[in-house]
Amino acid sequence: MIKTSFKLNRRFVSFFLPATISVLLFGSCKKDDQFPNSNHPSLYSSEVLDKWMTLQIRLMKNATGVPNQGFGRHFAYSGVAALESLAPGLPGNWASKWNGLTGLPTNNHSVKYYYPANVNAAMAAINKAFFPNASAVDKMAIDSLEAALNESFLITQTSGLLNTSAEFGKAVAVAVFNWSESDGYKNASNPYTPPVGPGLWKPTPPAFAAAASPYWGNNRTVINGSLNNTQPPAPVSYSTDPNSVFYAMAKQVYDASLTLTDDQKNMALFWRDVPGVTTPGHWLSILQQVIHKTHARLDKAALAYALTGSAINDGAISVWKAKFQYNLVRPITYIREVMGYSTWNSFIGTPAHPEYSSAHSVLSGAAAATLEKLFGNIGSFTDHTYDYLGFPSRTYNSFTAIAEEAGQSRLYGGIHYLPSLHAGLVQGRKVAANILSKPPNNLTDK
Repeated sequence: MIKTSFKLNRRFVSFFLPATISVLLFGSCKKDDQFPNSNHPSLYSSEVLDKWMTLQIRLMKNATGVPNQGFGRHFAYSGVAALESLAPGLPGNWASKWNGLTGLPTNNHSVKYYYPANVNAAMAAINKAFFPNASAVDKMAIDSLEAALNESFLITQTSGLLNTSAEFGKAVAVAVFNWSESDGYKNASNPYTPPVGPGLWKPTPPAFAAAASPYWGNNRTVINGSLNNTQPPAPVSYSTDPNSVFYAMAKQVYDASLTLTDDQKNMALFWRDVPGVTTPGHWLSILQQVIHKTHARLDKAALAYALTGSAINDGAISVWKAKFQYNLVRPITYIREVMGYSTWNSFIGTPAHPEYSSAHSVLSGAAAATLEKLFGNIGSFTDHTYDYLGFPSRTYNSFTAIAEEAGQSRLYGGIHYLPSLHAGLVQGRKVAANILSKPPNNLTDK
């Protein structure tokens, strides 16, 4: 039985030219003579990755001590590990454009691998590393899944081949995890004193908690250049004048709270995400459902895992930069203190960070734009992420519609002004465009 362990070291991987994207996403059919063993990842189903996604969603749901947006790191780096574990079987050079990754094992196309075993080892190791404080039951689940998959591989594959594959996958996970540890997240919650003044954010009721991860915007991005020109323009000018645009913007939030329909309440609860599986976990669940619906092969599923996670992670960095640049007051503060409704509460809890722009809108805009690029129009899609909580499933006619609803839900939740939702969607789409549309040689990190 093969078992992964990790002791952490480093090296690096790459992004890809648009032509390479096209091969991976829409072709997956390279001539066999480019791969001496006629054994590339498109020959395999994405079942092994599907099982690990299911477990990682569970691990995210059960984890404590991680800020909601922080799970974008788990999503992104796990996706990179999955994709890079397949690198020997993928076309092109995958060793230049992840932002600072070093230490990857040598990518030798002449070595034979059983690619599901590469992925299994990489995912086991990266999840052990990312969830060191998981419960004993969850840690056992990681070991059990890894072992069960390896046992199933032994039915058709030799132990020598599986050991070779596992060693490569483990080495990839070691490099990716070490890289992740230097991205700045450890400093994101350093002491912070918010600025004081008219229109500026301050701790909100009922908990009046200090600002959450105020320096998250300083984290290193996963992909070079993903934040280029993504910052939104300044928000609406602050004013307490009842005839001002700002007052009208806040009144829209208040008025909406008085007439919420059952569907609007369901929408707000569905996209609250915490408690739940976290916002990145929700999008990982959506990705998993999309992979099921499209019957994506292993190579495409891994690519989608890596890029969607990167879009969410880097989108979170972009939005945290904006939040703590503008430090805009939340609706609950304005409605209580300026409009005079001193006992008013938002339908869902107000997060402990500034208002502009909307993080849900940015993350969802980035994720949806990435999925649209990777999978195109897949038709009607029903999201069953929160069936286990008894929430009604929700159906959409496009990825864009999912993102727009995720943003709109924050207005009905009473925690964002409408312009912040619009700005956030644009911001997230810009992050995704940077990740997906620019040739790697033109990508420079800011």
